[in-house]
Amino acid sequence: MKIKVLKREANELKFELEGEGHTFCNLLQKVLLENEEVEMAGYHIDHPLTGKPVVYVKTKGSKSPEKVLVEAAEKIKHMRKEFEEALNKALKA
Repeated sequence: MKIKVLKREANELKFELEGEGHTFCNLLQKVLLENEEVEMAGYHIDHPLTGKPVVYVKTKGSKSPEKVLVEAAEKIKHMRKEFEEALNKALKA
């Protein structure tokens, strides 16, 4: 995964995310939008075969986009761990 910052302001961040597609970007967008400090979060991929996702995050101003992205990453890690534990439990049953 490679990240290239395209726009950076106090409460806005736009970056290109090389090596990912809809699966990861959809999850990231969903988790970001659950944060009450996020005003807007979205992404687009210009072409499904050759395009790189461009992610956009805008906060209400009390937290930086970088901070809410770190929080989203932590939440995704926690979700992955919960899923792994539930899966292991189900497979043992």
